[in-house]
Amino acid sequence: MKAKILLGVVGGVLVLGALHVWINVGFDKFTQEVGNAVSGERKEFTIGFLPVTCHLTCPVVDWTNVHSSSGALYTPKRYSEFPTMCEDLSNGTLQGAFLNAPLTIALVQKGVPVKLVSLGHRDGSAIVVATNSHITEFKQLKGKRMLIPSKFSNQQLWLQRLCKENGMQLSELTTLACPPPDMPAMLASGSADAYCVGEPHCARAEMDGSGRVLLQAKDSWPGFISCAFVVRQDALDTHRELIQEVVNGIAGSGLWLEQGVDNRFAAADVVGSVYYNQKPELLKWVLSKPVDRVRYDDLAPEQGDFDEIMQIGIEIGMFKEPLAFERYVDASFHANVPHKPIPMPPNDGQGRVVAVAAAKPPAPAANPAAPAAPSAAPASNPAK
Repeated sequence: MKAKILLGVVGGVLVLGALHVWINVGFDKFTQEVGNAVSGERKEFTIGFLPVTCHLTCPVVDWTNVHSSSGALYTPKRYSEFPTMCEDLSNGTLQGAFLNAPLTIALVQKGVPVKLVSLGHRDGSAIVVATNSHITEFKQLKGKRMLIPSKFSNQQLWLQRLCKENGMQLSELTTLACPPPDMPAMLASGSADAYCVGEPHCARAEMDGSGRVLLQAKDSWPGFISCAFVVRQDALDTHRELIQEVVNGIAGSGLWLEQGVDNRFAAADVVGSVYYNQKPELLKWVLSKPVDRVRYDDLAPEQGDFDEIMQIGIEIGMFKEPLAFERYVDASFHANVPHKPIPMPPNDGQGRVVAVAAAKPPAPAANPAAPAAPSAAPASNPAK
């Protein structure tokens, strides 16, 4: 009798377990996860990034994961510019990316199914003028040629905010869209009076002596938001546990970077040589002069911050209409972050093979007989 009761209890538990798997998990996903656990296979996820200081946590997390024997792996894919990254994210060949906030909102407004799940950093942008320039305050930029990355850049939002604070109109600046790597040379040649961009392109002019920082974003818009980790909705629907691991890694590596300059320099050595193809000295400059030039803590996306971004974007015509916070942000992942620093293993000299995306070829000219376009284009009609 007792044996029959025991068998009945066990049978009931198995039935309930099977129902749970069928209703809440799905047998395909369940069998895949069991197979991974048995085989020791680690899940993989491809994430796009640019070789800029704003995206530093991407390679730091990857390096840490590669040197670990457990947890998810992801494939970092280096891009040279945002348009190709946005195209791959839109057509589904890329599952996630470090993308600036305005571009994320613009993609959602175009119907691309993506959501922002974590900030990648805070601050880390500046306005640079020539070393011998007479300009010492923002008001003196009125009527000057200002280079920005694109119409859909956080730097343009910052400039609008600064203009309002100084009794100016954004239209009183001659803003020109220019690829960030070209900005120091444009400034040095006299083709521009200033530029506004994220790091390390400001530090490049400082290091070669051609430019000086006029204003840091951190000093006029504390907690300035630029780039964030953005994920396709289909990945959010099917791989939430994997994305949670990545968000945990971003937050944990950020806290480790904030523990001191030694940690930042260790990251610069690995990231510069292995992931960015840049001299580590450039990253070390950005990460220490001053040390709060760019921050990697407080990475939870807060609605108040994005409401301000949306408001300013509407003011300058960046966005056609307001978009509800929940339409383009999933803030739930940060509620589960452990808030513990995750140390990055030191450089072991083993290197890492990093996938590199091909740059998007320039669009053919509408009129082949027309003269070539200048290096910088008016920001009102940027290349996208």
